[in-house]
Amino acid sequence: MKILVAIAFLAILVSLGSALVYMMRGSTPPVEGQAAKKSNMATALAFRVGLSIVLFACVLLAWKFGWIQPTGIPPGA
Repeated sequence: MKILVAIAFLAILVSLGSALVYMMRGSTPPVEGQAAKKSNMATALAFRVGLSIVLFACVLLAWKFGWIQPTGIPPGA
């Protein structure tokens, strides 16, 4: 389980990095008469948000099924 979470976290970071690269390179303005295409940066950020939501849901499900146990401050302490 820890490996899957680490891989998902790395994928989120890679997507964020690719969005940074697209932002720094910029985009060419659309040609007259053609619709502006969706930005690669927006696609990368949307992919990152989707991965984050899926990772959060997977962690909640793993906790619910007892596959992972919370650690930290005990309740009532």
